[in-house]
Amino acid sequence: MSSNFMKASDLVAAGFSTALLALACAAVLLLVGTGWVRRGWKLPVLLAAIAALAGALSTQEARNAWIATAATPLDYFYACWFVSMPLQIAALYFAVRQAGALSVALFWRMIGITALMVLVRYLGDAGYMNATLSFLIGIILWLYVLGELFFGRMDEVVAKSRMPVLRRGYFWLRLIVAIGWAIYPLVQFLLSSGNVVSSGAVSLTYSLFEFPNRIAFGLALLAIALIESPEDKP
Repeated sequence: MSSNFMKASDLVAAGFSTALLALACAAVLLLVGTGWVRRGWKLPVLLAAIAALAGALSTQEARNAWIATAATPLDYFYACWFVSMPLQIAALYFAVRQAGALSVALFWRMIGITALMVLVRYLGDAGYMNATLSFLIGIILWLYVLGELFFGRMDEVVAKSRMPVLRRGYFWLRLIVAIGWAIYPLVQFLLSSGNVVSSGAVSLTYSLFEFPNRIAFGLALLAIALIESPEDKP
């Protein structure tokens, strides 16, 4: 593409623009929302806001690259995920801490494994590591995260809590991690197995999945925090 402006028929650029605006609006709403919730919920909501903001900045860069070259390097997406995914896991951790005690070791283990999962996938896609090995290690690390969310200490604390809204909300938040995040290893598998997948198709898919993975996640967390916050919150 020779023009620096988006064409009306460019579906990929339109997807980037839509995701960018939605992520920016969600980030602003979440940042403002930190003033509506009680102290214990401010940090989880703030972390979700920063994750949405990281998604917006990454989408802006990817959109500019697409308009200029008709291609989007995967580096833009991985830069976002390396920041946003650990932040979202941290947001979940601090949200669950409103219902019961969680160890600091669990926090760092979840953050480290989530970041390592993204890094390993990047090394495979960038050609620094065997693609099949990268895919398998990434799946194992992702399954570990899901195991902690569905069967570990966090699930135990939520199940025993007297916060029904958190129990229902936690179900949907971890479902996003289980189903929404599945698009990333799926696309990696298609790319590493030699299937012909265009850069535009990958970019459009990733843009669309910002809605459940970053936006819906943050808004659901804000809704839980608002309901669980008493009227006389500080």
